[in-house]
Amino acid sequence: MIATFLSAVVVSFSGAVMPGPLLTYTIRQALGIGPKAGFFIITGHVLLELLLIMLIFLGFDIILQSEIAQIAIGLIGGALLAWMGADMLLSAIRNKAKISVDGEANQKNMLTSGAVISAMNPYFLLWWAIIGLGFLLEAYKGFGIWGVAAFYVGHATTDYLWYGGVSTVVGKTRKFMKQNLYRVLIGILGAALVYFGVMFLTNAIRSMIG
Repeated sequence: MIATFLSAVVVSFSGAVMPGPLLTYTIRQALGIGPKAGFFIITGHVLLELLLIMLIFLGFDIILQSEIAQIAIGLIGGALLAWMGADMLLSAIRNKAKISVDGEANQKNMLTSGAVISAMNPYFLLWWAIIGLGFLLEAYKGFGIWGVAAFYVGHATTDYLWYGGVSTVVGKTRKFMKQNLYRVLIGILGAALVYFGVMFLTNAIRSMIG
């Protein structure tokens, strides 16, 4: 099972370090309320993954791989990300993006957002329905439910290490950041979310008309 755990760590790092909407959102929140942001966000993310693993073993992977499901996820997720990014851009332009030292009121929202942003990313669901499924089946054939648990723990550990590490670094350094620089960063991150949203929407529309 150690090999299963390590394989989960390696394959998970290959996906976690790639830029995406969840990483963008984590950086944005860490800039605002500090290091703990990433840990709340990724908890929502890994709880969604636990649910997804349960659904995969119930046979829902067929639905996740269907073209209709991918188009729907792309359209809804793309619209959501584009809206979030546009809101961040407008906040930066209007100078409404402020660094807050009190993040208590946002912790529940970040937990939910971590799950929602992941769920609305068609590539996340497709990864679990195809790549993740292959690893899970191998783990199950080798060690049964304990093998699946080892893979999940390895995967979740990687998520916490990466996103938690990014959040800690960003959250600590923000204390030395000028307000104007903060606005610029929020604007850049907002533009990144808009880009991901448009990309998801474009791919979904291409699938519809293709």
